Amino acid sequence: MRQLLRPIVLSVMAAAALAGVSAANADEHQSPRQHLLIVTSASVQTQGMAMVLGNAIAGQGHQVDVLLCDRAGDLALQNAPDDRLKPNDVSPAQLLDRLLQQGANVSVCALYLPNSEYTQADLRAGIEVATPPDMAARMTEENTRVYSF
Repeated sequence: MRQLLRPIVLSVMAAAALAGVSAANADEHQSPRQHLLIVTSASVQTQGMAMVLGNAIAGQGHQVDVLLCDRAGDLALQNAPDDRLKPNDVSPAQLLDRLLQQGANVSVCALYLPNSEYTQADLRAGIEVATPPDMAARMTEENTRVYSF
């Protein structure tokens, strides 16, 4: 009987050891805790969905950063468009404000201001102008997931 149980016990012990290694590896490869949303679309619905998802991600305890380029850069302005979306009657700019309140870093791309009629003084408080080296570093960090809208 002992000879029959020995291979079973060894198999169970090996499986338990492998499970422990798998669990350790899973901890090392957790999903990214930093998320960068790059928003370029002029579409109000696309901008709104990007902000809704950003707020949902931030609500789960993740760091969210936002880079606004091209027409999406208008969301960063003090007089940002107030296009309201159903069903909650909220604008992408208001959703961006919620992201800022949750600790998101928000920037306009380096090309936005020089190619518009606006200056840095026209940006809302808490919104910066991104520099290509800093943004490239953020985009390539191992723990960062990048999304484009």
